[in-house]
Amino acid sequence: MNKINFKYLYGPVPSWRLGSSLGVDLLSQDSKICNFDCLYCQLGKTLFYTVRRKLYIPTEEIIGEINKLPKAEINYITFSGRGEPTLAINLGDAIRAVKNIRSEPVAVLTNSALISDKAVRRDLSYADFVVAKLDADSQELLEVINNPSSGIKLKKIIYGLKKFCKKYTGRLALQMMFIADNKNQVDMLIQLANTIKPDEIQINTPLRPSRAKPLSEEKIAAIKKHFREQYMISYKGQPIRLVSTYDDTFYQKVQPISDKDTIRRRGKPIE
Repeated sequence: MNKINFKYLYGPVPSWRLGSSLGVDLLSQDSKICNFDCLYCQLGKTLFYTVRRKLYIPTEEIIGEINKLPKAEINYITFSGRGEPTLAINLGDAIRAVKNIRSEPVAVLTNSALISDKAVRRDLSYADFVVAKLDADSQELLEVINNPSSGIKLKKIIYGLKKFCKKYTGRLALQMMFIADNKNQVDMLIQLANTIKPDEIQINTPLRPSRAKPLSEEKIAAIKKHFREQYMISYKGQPIRLVSTYDDTFYQKVQPISDKDTIRRRGKPIE
């Protein structure tokens, strides 16, 4: 199959969380646009910090590429890309537009930095699956691991996650990226998860090249076991699902439709 040089779509890529995931980049600039500079980010350092939401790529441009998609095995259409997708002010419009013409469920990967904003929570609510980052149990640890833009506070992130979870009718996962800096904070992060009450916990460690080294498979397995031993029930009445990056259940062979450069620019592995 000839690969297409999409500007805003990439993949599908194999995802341990989502299966065959077609990425949508609503930011799509030459460098990463974010309000965090996480130690483990595979896109490198954040050179352009911002907390201001604005239009980067018109929704019509995204839909134009969606309409050019050839037949492909896609489990999720995932808003992610080169930075924090909630910085795109048209995130909600783009999700709804995609869902109007495609049958696949839509996921959003967010760092949670803006989730205290009611408009951001509204936009995220249109997705079928939201994966929200939570790596720290204190402002000090947030500063070390995620290096947030000025004014971003952990207490506001926790507030926003709780508010979102109470009203959201889709599936919410908390993604926790474990590295040396927070590996001893498991109990505190479990306590936070219990107050937020998500549907799923994703226990991650950076397996792609970054400034942070990954924890071993054995260490991640021990963290997952410790989570499982803590009796957590979501507010929807179901046991919380636990998955980790070393699980092989979700990996599958996928056939990308975008060319290698499109995928590489978004820090994704190329088979």
